Amino acid sequence: MLKTLRSREAAMPFIMLTVLIDMVAIGLIIPVLPALVGSFSSSQSDQAYWYGVVAFSFGIANFLASPLLGALADHHGRRPVLLLGFLGLGVSFFGTAMATALWVLVAVRVVAGAMQANAAIANAYVADITAPEQRAKRFGLLGAMMGLGFIIGPVMGGLLGAIDLHLPFFVAGALAMANLLYGYFVLPESLALAQRKPFAWRSAHPVTALRALAQLKGVGPLVGVVAFSGLAQFVLYTSWVLYTTFKFGWGPMENGWSLAAVGIVSVTVQGFLLGRLLKFFSPQRLAIIGLVSSALSYALWGAATQGWMMFAIIAFNVFGVTVTASVQSLISSAADSRSQGQTMGAVSSLNSLMAVLAPMLAAPLLALVSHYPQGDWRIGAPFYFCSLLQLVSLCLAVVHFRRHRHHRRVAANPE
Repeated sequence: MLKTLRSREAAMPFIMLTVLIDMVAIGLIIPVLPALVGSFSSSQSDQAYWYGVVAFSFGIANFLASPLLGALADHHGRRPVLLLGFLGLGVSFFGTAMATALWVLVAVRVVAGAMQANAAIANAYVADITAPEQRAKRFGLLGAMMGLGFIIGPVMGGLLGAIDLHLPFFVAGALAMANLLYGYFVLPESLALAQRKPFAWRSAHPVTALRALAQLKGVGPLVGVVAFSGLAQFVLYTSWVLYTTFKFGWGPMENGWSLAAVGIVSVTVQGFLLGRLLKFFSPQRLAIIGLVSSALSYALWGAATQGWMMFAIIAFNVFGVTVTASVQSLISSAADSRSQGQTMGAVSSLNSLMAVLAPMLAAPLLALVSHYPQGDWRIGAPFYFCSLLQLVSLCLAVVHFRRHRHHRRVAANPE
């Protein structure tokens, strides 16, 4: 028993390093992918439309595949599914680097989306090796690694993209392949044979997985919080580079540094502050405070008139970084140990569905305001929409937590 506990503790640094390399690779391409799409486009509105198509293609493939990958991870273990994801990323990056037409970009993003559920499986991995009361903190550490990847990756992507637009994709592909080798030779399996469950096609269906997620006791409207706050995040991700380009005239270098600033705040909060904050606030309270902070930040980003304001708002949105880890810990704690992969896969599938919807909403909004002059407040339309989504998430979270507290009081005092 002691040996098992020690091996589980030792596994945490392995999965953290895996996620770090993964996010550095993903972060590398963020500042340059819109510019690469733009190299095949004839106007800003055309660029916004096709960037939306490229983002949509990844999201729809990932939505359909995530529950399947989650169910496979519950049956075969986390490690082989993670290795498949690293391979998918490598294929995507190298394919994008060598793309000669927009249809090639779309095709490789479909392949990548279908093979990649790394974030969901990493969360399930952490749930395997962590007691429920420690999961919020551990998910925060995982989020810190993602944030660190978003410090290193976008800065590297901006620097390399200034040399050649295709260079970041080759470097990202090499990192994905390095992660594949690291995972194969070093990363231990987290799911014990006794905890595995038979694979069933029915549970791997995205609609079935989402229905099972909604029916988890104690989750309820939190599914809506994941959906709406996830949609806001993906609209932000889809809009950020083009928005700052249209509004401030930023290029890959400036966008790389701004995304690095997001990563610095994420690492600081999730890696160092979250554990301390959880001593004073419950995950429920942190989620509420974070949603309020995020709603304000989205509105302020949209209204910003100068580039430096974007950095100031990033620093302001400290509590907004705690929302994902807080909500994920609540959902993970509601699931049994044999269903963590399926549950986290369902969360990933829900996020992927939001990633499908995001470019369908963000691209038309950006195209609608792309003709306005630099600095015009109306260019911030996608961010105002994000602020509204966060307010909806806030309302759902407040209703759910109040109802949950009421049920606990009734159960404690049945008379």
